Amino acid sequence: MLKIEVKEGERIERAIKRYRRKHRDTKVKQKIRERQAYKKPSTRRREQLQKARYKQQYLLEQEK
Repeated sequence: MLKIEVKEGERIERAIKRYRRKHRDTKVKQKIRERQAYKKPSTRRREQLQKARYKQQYLLEQEK
């Protein structure tokens, strides 16, 4: 559970912004989505390899 302490004299909008940033950085939403359905380890590895290939190809194209 994330806790954000509102500092004295701090606007609530600023505290909400800090909360959202902390929420995004801890990848809570991503973890929840991953746990919605079971994925076999082989499927996860295959997806990681595909992502790595795509990333490598993208970076090579950016160099040109």
